[in-house]
Amino acid sequence: MSALAVILAKRNHSVSGSDSRENTTVQQLRDQGIRVFSEQSTATIRTLADEDGKPPIVVVSTAIPESNPELREARRSGLEIWHRSDLLAALIALQPSIAVAGSHGKTTTSTLTTTLLHAAGEDPTAIIGGIVPCLGSNGHCGEGRLLIAEADESDGSLVKFQPSLGVITNLELDHTDHYSGLDDLIATLQRFGKGCDRLLANADDPILREHFQADAWWSVKRSDDVDYASIPHQLDGDRCLATFHEHGEAVGEFTLPMPGLHNLSNATAALAACRLEGIPFETLRQCLAVLQTPGRRFDHRGTWKGRHIVDDYAHHPSEVKATLDMAGLMVKSGRSPLPSAPQRVVAVFQPHRYSRTSEFLDAFAEALLNCDVLLLAPIYSAGESPLEGVSSHALAQQVRQLKPELQLQVADTLDELIEQVQTVSLADDLVLAMGAGDVNSLWQRLERSERSNPASTAVTV
Repeated sequence: MSALAVILAKRNHSVSGSDSRENTTVQQLRDQGIRVFSEQSTATIRTLADEDGKPPIVVVSTAIPESNPELREARRSGLEIWHRSDLLAALIALQPSIAVAGSHGKTTTSTLTTTLLHAAGEDPTAIIGGIVPCLGSNGHCGEGRLLIAEADESDGSLVKFQPSLGVITNLELDHTDHYSGLDDLIATLQRFGKGCDRLLANADDPILREHFQADAWWSVKRSDDVDYASIPHQLDGDRCLATFHEHGEAVGEFTLPMPGLHNLSNATAALAACRLEGIPFETLRQCLAVLQTPGRRFDHRGTWKGRHIVDDYAHHPSEVKATLDMAGLMVKSGRSPLPSAPQRVVAVFQPHRYSRTSEFLDAFAEALLNCDVLLLAPIYSAGESPLEGVSSHALAQQVRQLKPELQLQVADTLDELIEQVQTVSLADDLVLAMGAGDVNSLWQRLERSERSNPASTAVTV
């Protein structure tokens, strides 16, 4: 929502909202003249209606329940109510646009696309689900021709978008609270694809290859029978060296300043999207050096007693596996984007939603094996009611069956989790916090522990 607020405010619309939490995002919105109420109440809607002299349009996301007092008051007052996706669809329709969808990597891919275009002098408008480092925000109202948007599939509302270019990174069952199964998800993304003027898709994903007809394909595994490819010839813990191909012909070598085959695929999608928009490869190659992943994607928060504390949004088995594989590569290669290469990986995982944990319990257990120490936080419910037999302890039991020798502990509270991190981690460890819930508070909690024990050292980056 905050990215949309930024765009509308820059385009001279009167924008306000409410958030009970005081954080950096709220302050940034206020700094841009956006009014943010500190509580959600019926009085907020009444105040806005009285002050503006005309009825406000109320924009809500799927996360807002019908019991929300502002939404109830808006309905009682007969105000016009838009879903967040309706507003985003309207903005996408106003100018040439690139909308990035997919189960994994869409935030990173849309961030990398935005960064490349920004570095190439295109100044795109951006509406992204994470902080874009070159912008310092998840939203930017650019002066350029293009708009870049992340198209979230979690509630199916992306079918409303009709971008000039659609990008699908991959497809895998998730959001089982909304989708009845994989076929339901595929059908939804097919509707999205049909609404795009052109569709760019990942040829390495078997589901996309079988069920979608794209105008262009990319790959990081082969250069034949695809339109764009980045074939790696060296994967280190801090970079990927690859050759870029177009229509089967090698165009040039490049260095991606981030590790992981999944990041190479995301970057290849971004390169392909930019090429389809007419940006020369040589220009893009010069821009690659400034690429950074978005916030909460292997985000180095700081160093605590010699431990590197990293925050990552991984909350699906495939994402967890890719993130741990990348961390393991840093240990194995002795190369890392961190201040120093880690010696061990301490994985701190917080399952997100009971429904997701239940659906993928075995897959999570498999994905979590590639670490030296595993610490499990309690499930972050995201508003769901508990399911019988579904817990972090149940996940731990599955992991122990697969790898009995793995050092593993389960915490029943976040405070207990912090104590475990302090106890089992060592200097030169990579402490990797993964999840879409409040496990991202790990760094702040460790910092608070330092303030109560000034003899220790925490260094923020």
